[in-house]
Amino acid sequence: MPLELIVVSPKAVAYREYEEREPVGNEVLVRTTVSGIKHGTELNTYRGVVPFADRVWDPGLRLFRPLREGEQAQPFFPHTMGSWAAGVVVAVGPEVRRFKPGDRVHGEWRHRQTVIRTEDTLYPVPGGVDDETMVFSDPARFALAGIHDAEIKLGDRVAVFGLGAIGMLAMQMARLSGAEEVYAVDPVPGRLELARSLGADMVIDPTQCDAGLAIKEATGGAGVDVALEISGVYAALQQAIRSVHREGLVVTVSFYGDPSGRLDLSAEWHHNRVTLRSSMPVWGCSHRSQPMWDLARLEAAAISLLAKRRLEVRPLIGARVPFERAAEAYAMIDQGTAAGVKTLLTYGKEI
Repeated sequence: MPLELIVVSPKAVAYREYEEREPVGNEVLVRTTVSGIKHGTELNTYRGVVPFADRVWDPGLRLFRPLREGEQAQPFFPHTMGSWAAGVVVAVGPEVRRFKPGDRVHGEWRHRQTVIRTEDTLYPVPGGVDDETMVFSDPARFALAGIHDAEIKLGDRVAVFGLGAIGMLAMQMARLSGAEEVYAVDPVPGRLELARSLGADMVIDPTQCDAGLAIKEATGGAGVDVALEISGVYAALQQAIRSVHREGLVVTVSFYGDPSGRLDLSAEWHHNRVTLRSSMPVWGCSHRSQPMWDLARLEAAAISLLAKRRLEVRPLIGARVPFERAAEAYAMIDQGTAAGVKTLLTYGKEI
């Protein structure tokens, strides 16, 4: 039987068998070739530090709340992992018209050896583009949502805090959107070097200097027009607030998994009337430019940028780890020893 990856408890990875069946109707059966690990959100799930672990998400109230009398918490573990993958079509249902066996496709599914998806939820892998490139569709859609929320104008100064996959793509998209100057902030030297090679005007190691002050000084005291905070670290968010000019904009893209983090809202936040904006292209949130833009169009636009090779993603790939060694991949990311920016799981060997 085929296997899918699960976390059975914090930092404990295992595999679970599932039944495979033939596709029906408009369904497509896909054999996975590669899937991407999210170094942010997935790692927090791996560590067990997500709010779902001990609270209830109330979709009506749209908040996390304590359990009410008579309610029982749904166990968070075991939990599946993964976000975006690519693979080869094995079989199709009788109503499928866009795909046939042998076609290469990509879409949103978990780390598992095979998957059945409806035809409308899959995208073709364009000719001349490899499966690994299209796995970056997930970080690309989050990066593009952040760029849209940032409302970058031709000639703007932009700072990007956190140079993971989303941050590296957002940095490139900021330039495509007309940013005149792009400042890249991250504590990992290799990522700073990569950011410079991908077009950053200035790279800053926040462990070696006051990042907010450095950006203010580099801009002649003006500060940037908008800062995108994509690290998920409260200290970085504090510096992002300090880096923008009076009445500037800070857009947060990442998940803040450390509940002990703290912001000082008595300083630049209070005195400079800074706007803080959350960016989230999932969980039922709408696009701020609706109805012209919706999340389906946003996703398609991000995928188009990859398909047309307007974004550099190959340099972001670090380790390629076989699916059967996934525990090693998560441990490397957790311990900060994973090479590169994006870790991929590769498939093809039975466990």
